[in-house]
Amino acid sequence: MNGAGGGAPLDLSPLLGVRGVHGAALCGPAGAVQAQVGAGPVDPGIVTAARAVLQSLQGATGASGWNDLLLDLGSGPVLLTPVGGSVLLTAFDEVPSLGRVRLGVRRVLSPRS
Repeated sequence: MNGAGGGAPLDLSPLLGVRGVHGAALCGPAGAVQAQVGAGPVDPGIVTAARAVLQSLQGATGASGWNDLLLDLGSGPVLLTPVGGSVLLTAFDEVPSLGRVRLGVRRVLSPRS
């Protein structure tokens, strides 16, 4: 498992200890899965589509970056978080768990900040 910048590996396993989280994956700039934990395959197409939406929203709002994107899909919510040029996808049980999931993501990413 390589981290987003090709440096130290990003350990996603602590995310599985967050109540409600059932999987996570780090997708690189080209959309390839770099690391994955938990249940179910990750569709890198979600990252490609999300990047297109984000680029459009940034253009419309003049924003220079983004922090998180929540997708509430039929299969359950997925939180997308930028990690350098990569994107961390965290799949979880229900939208009310979002605060707990975001805290877990911050804890996993904090050594990288």
